Amino acid sequence: MTSPLLRRSGAPALVGRTGELRALLDVINHPPAVAFVEGEAGIGKTRLIREALGHPSVRGRRVLLGTCQPLREPFPYGPFFDLLRQLEGQLPRGLNPVCGTLRPYLPELADALPPTPETLHDHQARRHRLFRAVRALLASLGQVVVVVEDLHWADDGTRDLVGFLVEDPPAEVAMVLSYRREDLANVGLQLGRAYRHPPGTTSALIPLGPLDVSAVRSLATDITGGETVPADLAAELRERTAGIPFVLEEVVRALVVSGLPAGWGAQRETLDALEVPRLLREAMVDQTTGFSARAMAVVRAAAVLRVPAAEDLIAAVASAEPAFAEADDPRSSASAGRAGTRANAPGALPGHGAGDGAYPRGPRPPSAADADSGIREALLAGVLHDFGGDRYGFRHSLAQQAAYDLLPSLDRRRLHRRVMAVLVDADPPPLVQLAYHARQVGDLDAWLRYSEAAVDAARELGDTAVAAEILEGLLSDPRLRGGDRARLAVQLSRVAVLGLAYRRAVALLRGIVRDGDLPDVVRGEVRLNLGLLLRNQAGQYEQGWTDTEIAVRELRDSPELAARAMAALAMASSGEQPYGAYQQWIARAEGLLTDQSDPALRLAVRGNHVVLRMMAGDPTVWAEAEEMMGTGRTPEECLQLARLSGNLAEATTWLGHYAAAQRFRRAGERLAAECGSPWLQGIIDGTSLRLEWGLGNWHDLATRARQVLDMVQGVSGTAADAYLVLGLLAIARGEWDEATDALEAAALGDPVNARAPVLAAAAGAMIRVWMARGEMGAARAEAERAVARVRRKGMWVWGADLMPTAVAVLVRHGRVSEADALVAEYAAGIAGCDAPLAAAALEACRGAVAYAQGRLAEAVAAYETASARYAALPRPYSAARTAEAALRCRLATGGLGGKAGLAGTAGRGDAGRAGDTSGARVARALTELAERFAALGATRDAARCRRVLRDNGVSISARRGRRGYGDQLTPREREVAHLVATGRTNREIADVLFLSPRTVEQHVARVLHKLNLTSRSEVPADAY
Repeated sequence: MTSPLLRRSGAPALVGRTGELRALLDVINHPPAVAFVEGEAGIGKTRLIREALGHPSVRGRRVLLGTCQPLREPFPYGPFFDLLRQLEGQLPRGLNPVCGTLRPYLPELADALPPTPETLHDHQARRHRLFRAVRALLASLGQVVVVVEDLHWADDGTRDLVGFLVEDPPAEVAMVLSYRREDLANVGLQLGRAYRHPPGTTSALIPLGPLDVSAVRSLATDITGGETVPADLAAELRERTAGIPFVLEEVVRALVVSGLPAGWGAQRETLDALEVPRLLREAMVDQTTGFSARAMAVVRAAAVLRVPAAEDLIAAVASAEPAFAEADDPRSSASAGRAGTRANAPGALPGHGAGDGAYPRGPRPPSAADADSGIREALLAGVLHDFGGDRYGFRHSLAQQAAYDLLPSLDRRRLHRRVMAVLVDADPPPLVQLAYHARQVGDLDAWLRYSEAAVDAARELGDTAVAAEILEGLLSDPRLRGGDRARLAVQLSRVAVLGLAYRRAVALLRGIVRDGDLPDVVRGEVRLNLGLLLRNQAGQYEQGWTDTEIAVRELRDSPELAARAMAALAMASSGEQPYGAYQQWIARAEGLLTDQSDPALRLAVRGNHVVLRMMAGDPTVWAEAEEMMGTGRTPEECLQLARLSGNLAEATTWLGHYAAAQRFRRAGERLAAECGSPWLQGIIDGTSLRLEWGLGNWHDLATRARQVLDMVQGVSGTAADAYLVLGLLAIARGEWDEATDALEAAALGDPVNARAPVLAAAAGAMIRVWMARGEMGAARAEAERAVARVRRKGMWVWGADLMPTAVAVLVRHGRVSEADALVAEYAAGIAGCDAPLAAAALEACRGAVAYAQGRLAEAVAAYETASARYAALPRPYSAARTAEAALRCRLATGGLGGKAGLAGTAGRGDAGRAGDTSGARVARALTELAERFAALGATRDAARCRRVLRDNGVSISARRGRRGYGDQLTPREREVAHLVATGRTNREIADVLFLSPRTVEQHVARVLHKLNLTSRSEVPADAY
């Protein structure tokens, strides 16, 4: 089956997309498959998809298409229900019983669906069963291509359903998803979260960029019917249209209508005075010239409706046009009324129904017959587009805006009023659309009423992004009354702290707290949430702390809110106050609570106290933490438990309790999803990155970190975690510039506004960079600053990633007694703490001092103890580094034979053990360490171990049975290729890999030969 969406209407040839088309066809033809088609408005996403679906290799397959709409209603799954309605009369027999779940949502298919299963009372269970039903129905169709366009406008429910399907697509289903990256709710994440490619699924991201000058010239030539466009004009068109195919097409078509291409040269200067929006409006005028009154009325109605709509709805709005009424039957004046309503599907909230282009069904208005001809005329002219499912609209939002801009303001308001009169009777009413139209006509009361109703519906569904978006729109209007502004500001502040987007909310709330007419309790609550936004999302810890302190004073007459503010000030990870100051804040907060206090507030305050103790490594806190995780019944309490879980996951990760951290992380992910808090989910994602780094799960970790950065839109806490992990990974590869940039972004660039444990870890990592570069003065200064911060705060357990490098740099400077004193201070600081990571780091510090003092046996013992403790966490990278340090100490002892004792061949299996010596054991251990580092992805560490072996006369032979690589890159060649792709010179590569420049030159030559390349600039980044 082919949807009407695929019908061509004089579309020009597809140019400049050969690679993208090939990639899309490759995905579609190898199901199960998922293709993400990414690009800005008008870039040609739909055109590319049409071309692929019309390709001979795809013809004959069933195609289902759905489109998300720009007016997001707080009702999920609408685009999927629209595309499933296309299966009317085509469903196979013997469907999975779970498909009966869809009967209430798809009455058109009810006769062919199994019976409706019994009602589930749990919301999550109902949703999961609905997702399974959609998947089962698609699986029953055989080979099918499912296209969901404009995913950037999808509601959270649709995104979640898409996410469910792409994680395990049916065997014969290929899914094609298009979206604008810049308009995604979470920038860079199509599904609102990271997409992880499931095994066995063909997957591809197909980004569409602007056309280059050559492609612009080809497209313009095709549009003009083969009249070659001069090269200089093509270049100017490229500049004027930014290479966006739709804009280019509209501009060139408009120029053709005006008489071009005849006289291209004479008309070229006219482009200098033309702006794209004006040309688009002119193009719309040209396209509609000669339209009948009915067609013009339909176009005007569609422009005001803004989203594709049903024929009856377009007719009802168009019938208000005087020209339409004159051309219509005299009965048309009565056709504005409608009989019958559309039944509300179970689970639907106000905002569905007409919100997806539907119109209450019943006897068709008399004017609908005349609207048929108007819509048909507009379709044939290419002004309107058939979206299928009895929905018609402009094929692009730019076209809609061009048509709308042509309407006089009086006509706009009249038509918006007509739309409101029609939509208000829908059951349920589309609240977001009603609010939009009310605002356009200047009906502030109706705008406020519908907007607040839509906010309530969105919050009930946990869609904080829609709720915040609506509230921000309300508060941005200067016409809003003072009392309404105060009430809505409180609502926005409560919603915004749960989401990711914060910039607009911060600006609005900052202006509101400056309003001297607000009561203190209102200003205090708004300021409290503003402070939380600044600290949690914006990373402005200092300003956020100041606002929260002021809020405490403003909330003096509201003890519960004041307690919440005090508890927020008891989070020790921000600021440089000593630990005792946070204890005082939490004690004050607890002092304000009574048995009658809100249970969720009591849970929040108690949770913050538990986290404060856990952060400090209090060994007595575990039982209370575990007991709290079993509490919470209401949605508000579950939100606090989600926050508690995320904070405990962070605390236990810093302490090195990785098993507990994983348990708290899983609980936090589940609770954050249930209560609809993208910010909490982002915080947990950041902790997960650090946890995976500690556990040694480095495969694709850098990619996941970048995906998180794309998702969180600059939310500081999560971004800091991601940058820290990227910096640590770069250090292990010897990429000093990349590491420095990442560590600066994580914390070092703005230490005042950095989280204390991240700052300490970033400083420890940066010391390693300075030392590797030989800049010992900078390393020492970094260490002194970082140790001073930890000392002021008194949170020595957070020094686990700092102290070993700080001690090492002191030793390298010859300040051994100072290093010894620092180790003693560190030992005292973590004494009695349940902090296994800090305990392992302490042994590493002791090993460094013992080695510097010549106590080699003690140094070996300390490093081996540290390695064993790291391995027990497990933290394989740190375990390997301290094991290497122990071996280096052994090499320095004369009892092991020094270099002579290592000479020979390592890695020969049992044959190498015959006549084993202590030196041979060290050589074998170093060889195994090199392999452990290489398996992690720690390229530089592996190379360092190999250099020690080479320097001691040890040759590393291949393991028995190891395959040859033939034309494939060897592990060493992959390391070299990666560094070449990042722009390193041979000398820089030699420094990273501890090789001679001549050896690197030979490796580079082999890389180019095996990859069939002629220049090192052609080496791809993924060659590694």
